[in-house]
Amino acid sequence: MTETPARPGAFDDHHPPQRELVDDCVHCGFCLPTCPTYDLWGEEMDSPRGRIYLMKEGLEGEPLTDTMVGHFDACLGCMACVSACPSGVQYGTLITETRAQVERRHERGKWERLMRTAIFTLFPYPRRLSALRGPLALYQRLGLGKLAKKSGLMAKLPEGLQAMESLAPPIKRAPKLGHRVPARGKRRATIGMITGCVQSAFFPDVNAATARILAAEGCDVVIPRAQGCCGALSEHSGREAEAVKFARDLLDVFERSNVDYVVINSAGCGSTLKEYPRLLQDDPEYAAKAEKFSARVRDIAELLVELGPVAERHPLPVEVAYHDACHLAHGQGIRSQPRELLRAIPGLEIREISRGELCCGSAGVYNLLQPEPARELGDRKADHVLATGASLLVTANPGCSMQIRTALERRGEHLAMAHTVQVLDASIRGLGVEPLLRG
Repeated sequence: MTETPARPGAFDDHHPPQRELVDDCVHCGFCLPTCPTYDLWGEEMDSPRGRIYLMKEGLEGEPLTDTMVGHFDACLGCMACVSACPSGVQYGTLITETRAQVERRHERGKWERLMRTAIFTLFPYPRRLSALRGPLALYQRLGLGKLAKKSGLMAKLPEGLQAMESLAPPIKRAPKLGHRVPARGKRRATIGMITGCVQSAFFPDVNAATARILAAEGCDVVIPRAQGCCGALSEHSGREAEAVKFARDLLDVFERSNVDYVVINSAGCGSTLKEYPRLLQDDPEYAAKAEKFSARVRDIAELLVELGPVAERHPLPVEVAYHDACHLAHGQGIRSQPRELLRAIPGLEIREISRGELCCGSAGVYNLLQPEPARELGDRKADHVLATGASLLVTANPGCSMQIRTALERRGEHLAMAHTVQVLDASIRGLGVEPLLRG
């Protein structure tokens, strides 16, 4: 991407927030009850319509001030407002375009730059994350985190680093996935599987369960070894050029895989994969590839419902609280499919979470960059989850799992957690509920 000359006002000429989309907002207020930051603070400029007003001001010549950036940064990008909006305002597109402008045109403070550099030097790189597994497992086994908290050393660290330490999930043995998993029985489709960054490093059992389910449902599963990050974290944080590079690389890998569908089991990644045509719209070589690729992308729950079941489901007598990951429910409109899969399991009961439309505070790397509001949102979500009385929390995004687990631990509570595919895998394999409740 070439640099564009600056112009007066908050935004340059490279994809500023689109005026026609800004004008779609009639400021009716239907978004307000669904917005996490408005729910926290009751501030108009920390609501979707308030941020759209700031975008309009920027388009009309107002400068990109620290205050304006603060309101944009405070947005989780959860898109609950998109689901609630009766006018069809494309807030997700607007905040994505605005964040890219902020990253190019706003000078952040030294600590913030260092923190963002550390995050984006590590998290979008699966091999770097995987290299942390051993040291992190040793750190956890020796109880060094508890020692650091007890000694007061942890409290002296910047809040972002404290959040990063607390969110790290327990490290377990990683199942090995080959390059191809053959279908059981008659082959119905060939599926390309994206393994993800955080998912592959810290939740490899979710990927293994995904491959087993697809095979059990009659799918050949192709897992390209050369795949890297899909660009979701970068794209959600306004790092447009970086996201474009990751997207191009992933398209090149899957262009050679010759699959019918591309499946993803991480909500945030899936939302970005389906947005590749917008992300690569300026690239004459990759724009058409992005259209073709995104048309084949399916969330794992979406694909399984689309294919229909062939594998037998064995009973799982358990009450589960199902948490809607924002980028699955609001970003992709996938709400009924995970519930349909869970309800098809004999003996399983779904208990809905009160105010389930509100974000848990994870939101990609939001809980590292905005730890205070993220913590409060996580605590609220934990309260609502515990109120269900369920024995198992089920969700479809690694960030949500880490965020809610950490919030529960802060109050001395433990609740078993699983991805939708892990529950389905346990049912198909006839494992019973005990392995899930140990999770």
